Amino acid sequence: MDEPSRGGAGKWLWPISCALLCLGLGVASGFSSAGGGGEWYQSLKKPPGTPPSWVFGPVWTVLYLMMGVACGRLVSRRAWHAVWVFGMQFVLNVAWTPVFFGAQETGISLAIIAGLWFGIVALIQMTWKVDRVSSFLLMPYLAWVSYATYLNTGFFWLNR
Repeated sequence: MDEPSRGGAGKWLWPISCALLCLGLGVASGFSSAGGGGEWYQSLKKPPGTPPSWVFGPVWTVLYLMMGVACGRLVSRRAWHAVWVFGMQFVLNVAWTPVFFGAQETGISLAIIAGLWFGIVALIQMTWKVDRVSSFLLMPYLAWVSYATYLNTGFFWLNR
């Protein structure tokens, strides 16, 4: 296990910086498809348990901040393999929104979210060995992406 960097400001610099970066990129991904899903999304047949649209913003805000703190902790521990896996799954995360809402591709977005789910599982397993706090911070993200995968699957099957 890599040793965390020591020091007052350094202890929080990476987690805060990464949290703000994750939040910013997540918000930017949402804006990249703003307006692309409105009427289309409302017209879709929805799977049981689909939450109201207003739920997604607050949930993703909290998740992006938690993900960023986890990533920052990994950076401060110089756990570069875990940081690389984090980056790969994050690329899939930010790709999903413009594909689902912007391109209105429920099938391609399902493939993306399936890859994302496996990436998060691998990341949690990897971080468990390096920093269990980071693993715990990522578990709500895995739970939400599991639910989102169910929803995406439902949108795909109900609207073929």
